[in-house]
Amino acid sequence: MIIVPLGVASATPTATRHLSSVALWREGDIHLFDCGENAQMRMLQAGLKRSKIENIFISHFDVDHFSGLLGLISTLQLQRRDKTLTVCGPVGIKEYVEWNLKFAGIDLNFDLEFVEVKEDIESQKVVDSDDYYVEARPLNHTKFCLGYRFQEKDKPGKVDAEKAEKLGITEDEQYKALKAGDDVTLEDGTVIKSYDIVGHPRPGDSFAYITDTKYCPNSVKLAMNTNILYHEATFSETLADKAAETGHSTSIDAARVANEAQTKLLVISHFSARYTNPFVLLREARAKFFPAWLATELRPIYTDPAQEKGIVKQKVYIKEIDDSKQSRGKDRRSDDGKKRFRKRKTGGSSSGRRDSGDRRSSSRPRRDDSQDRRKRRPDSSSRPRRDRDDNDYNKGTSRPPKHITPRTPFDDFDRF
Repeated sequence: MIIVPLGVASATPTATRHLSSVALWREGDIHLFDCGENAQMRMLQAGLKRSKIENIFISHFDVDHFSGLLGLISTLQLQRRDKTLTVCGPVGIKEYVEWNLKFAGIDLNFDLEFVEVKEDIESQKVVDSDDYYVEARPLNHTKFCLGYRFQEKDKPGKVDAEKAEKLGITEDEQYKALKAGDDVTLEDGTVIKSYDIVGHPRPGDSFAYITDTKYCPNSVKLAMNTNILYHEATFSETLADKAAETGHSTSIDAARVANEAQTKLLVISHFSARYTNPFVLLREARAKFFPAWLATELRPIYTDPAQEKGIVKQKVYIKEIDDSKQSRGKDRRSDDGKKRFRKRKTGGSSSGRRDSGDRRSSSRPRRDDSQDRRKRRPDSSSRPRRDRDDNDYNKGTSRPPKHITPRTPFDDFDRF
């Protein structure tokens, strides 16, 4: 199971963040959780095939979570898709899609299967296949919103091939039957019990998608013992009041859910545009729960890196351009495009150095460093740094409020 964040922005996109969408890759199939604007383009850039989408799960009807759905369905029509596509979401998703298709005059070549969830449900399996199921539960947002849990069913235990061969198991059909839990009778009448050959069942991997909600018990239930919990962290703890007012979570709320659910990995996403550097949110989450990661667009998250690494390869990198850095870089280049380096100052000797003896024998008196520092130190009125009130930001200073993180070297560092 591979999780690929396609959009990590909250409400509005930025130059480098797109609207909410997450792709789950499993054995060649793709399951899409939310479908914000430009989700299908991000799939292409992530190296994921849109034709492999099996299910789409819409959490709620805030526009940033479903605005890319019609464009994606239209693209699948142009690609001559012929297999059924399942679309899950709150009641109204069927009416919305069918009205827009009729308005645009699109007659689909493939079937759409809608699974609508009513507001009064406690829990509902919206998809139930042979190998996995998807459970939906209501969350606590300003409007009806669903969280989802993708759960693989338990996998059969491993077959002890050497022991099976000694007992007379030779055919593939017999191995399959034993792995399925059935006993096998040999030609001489010997009965081979499945539990003698096959080990204990292995629990399947699991993934929880929880977005646009305040802390609630259903978040914990969906995330219980998951391999990966993908949880929104729209605000830092300094804006907890705003998070409660708008029906969102802080990074501390996400860590609380991860702790109570005992998940293996917390991935936070859905960042407010006010945070130019979301590492402030990561620091808060990691102070309460570890391991915690930032969701980075197009960067895969693996449940089994040894087996899955390299399956999904992103094709583009989007990086915000810093014009000031570019201009500084240009100043250091000559007309022919080559880098220019400042010449080292020489001490008057032919070699450009002074030996240690010359320095020790110098008759110039050494200046008192403490006096120099006092001379260079600016008075407190000229320092706009730590002692200033946040209100100074509104008076024209360049220092941002505390809840907005200034750019750091991490912004240009392509790692978690």
